[in-house]
Amino acid sequence: MPQAPFDWTDTEARRRADAGLVRTLRPRPAEPDVLDLASNDYLGLTHHPDITAAAAAAARRWGAGATGSRLVTGTTELHAELERELAAFCGFEAALVFSSGYAANLAALTALSAHGSLIVSDAGNHASIVDGCRLSRAETAVVPHADPAAVAKTLEAHPGRRALVVSDSVFSVDGDAAPLGGLAAACRAHGAALVVDDAHGLGVLGEGGRGALDAAGLAGGADVVATLTLSKSLGSQGGAVLGPARVIDHLVNAARTFIFDTGLAPAAVGAALASLRLLRGEPGLAVRARTVAATLHARLTAAGLTAVRPDAAVVSVRAPSPEAAVRWAADCRAEGLAVGCFRPPSVPDGISRLRLTARADLTADQIETAVATILRTAPPVSPPPSER
Repeated sequence: MPQAPFDWTDTEARRRADAGLVRTLRPRPAEPDVLDLASNDYLGLTHHPDITAAAAAAARRWGAGATGSRLVTGTTELHAELERELAAFCGFEAALVFSSGYAANLAALTALSAHGSLIVSDAGNHASIVDGCRLSRAETAVVPHADPAAVAKTLEAHPGRRALVVSDSVFSVDGDAAPLGGLAAACRAHGAALVVDDAHGLGVLGEGGRGALDAAGLAGGADVVATLTLSKSLGSQGGAVLGPARVIDHLVNAARTFIFDTGLAPAAVGAALASLRLLRGEPGLAVRARTVAATLHARLTAAGLTAVRPDAAVVSVRAPSPEAAVRWAADCRAEGLAVGCFRPPSVPDGISRLRLTARADLTADQIETAVATILRTAPPVSPPPSER
């Protein structure tokens, strides 16, 4: 008698359990019951009254859903308004809004490459970039992390090929920034395009939070494309691709995650637009997020923990083992502090760590509470590897 079609999932479940890699959903309450240093709400705008009011107003005016794909009925005047203001704020000619940052990365990588072309991808890139490379039909060369020389060498080995280089601007695991100047130089020396996922840079880096490409002097370049998420610093949901107008026009006509996906819901568009305007009016928010990150790093390393110096708003604190990281995060939560926990196989370097989010709205007392909790629950460690 043949096995039932999904019996194999039981085997996979046992394998995950034996490896300590079972993932579970934990619904959070509407009213926070812990101090949050785990989310990506870098500017603390998700619950800002102006932002939630804008979301509600957009839903009342435009409806609960977009009603269709962007090319049919899913584009409202609000979508177009957000795209214009997002492009202007970040310094690009044009922008295109997607239902998620994941969809934006898939769109950029699949529509801007083709069979026979080359994508050069950083080894530390986000899963959405990895999946975009896989779906692109291009040859993908994975190069060592944050290594412009390796990028240049790879491009040099493929002369005359249509090529693009893709990298996160700020890497989500350790919070380190990509060497965008070096990557741009390598691209321009070999005629390649540069695609940068600025999910963790928007709202934190650049003048007034305009992003990592603004900080690097690359925003608006004819050979540069940025992808963004609206779900981190802007406290909403959705994603976007920014770049030259002709590139955005091409995506409208060629990107499958744009053409065949329902448009972003009006409430999310309204919230993102309100957040963007608030950020434009309060440029100090970006500075505050970076200051909180630097404070957390300084306090924790002074106490003897090993933490990577943050380039944006992510603070990565090393743990001695995967089991210790899980236990540490659970102990923090039991004491009222939510922190991220990253461990193999989710991290390519095999190093387990806590991942802390430095939010611009954290008070001095909350920072003190977070530091005290992390130190009080910290596991004993052997001599750590030297900090970068």
